[in-house]
Amino acid sequence: MSYPFQVTFDCHDIDTMTRFWAVALSYSLQEPPEGSSSWAEFATNQGIPEELWRGAVIDPGGKSPRLFFQPVPEGKTAKNRVHLDINVSESAESKEDGRRLALAHADRCVDAGATRATVFDGYDGWHITMLDPEGNEFCIQ
Repeated sequence: MSYPFQVTFDCHDIDTMTRFWAVALSYSLQEPPEGSSSWAEFATNQGIPEELWRGAVIDPGGKSPRLFFQPVPEGKTAKNRVHLDINVSESAESKEDGRRLALAHADRCVDAGATRATVFDGYDGWHITMLDPEGNEFCIQ
């Protein structure tokens, strides 16, 4: 038996991070609870101070994990010990087609606030290492 899980990010800018990761994973921003027009309205009505507001993105198909973003005062200080690999080339008919898909997705991520770090082409495959808007590493293949 497996357990459901979410991936939690510590971050500074909840809005930037949720919007970025929605683009990077083709996810949706999680809708606020029924009766609230926004998460800000919900949090305000619940008496939650703005510095404690959180955000999340979800898989519109409901199959992949939710990403949850919570505020922390400190910045990122070292390389991630865990990172996400985004496999956009899985359905490609050829290696060249897969690379084209990965490079196009990397461009979309850059437009959304990411930075390209390196391109790896080695014995065990090819991928692009990227940094999200707050410096967290992830890979696109």
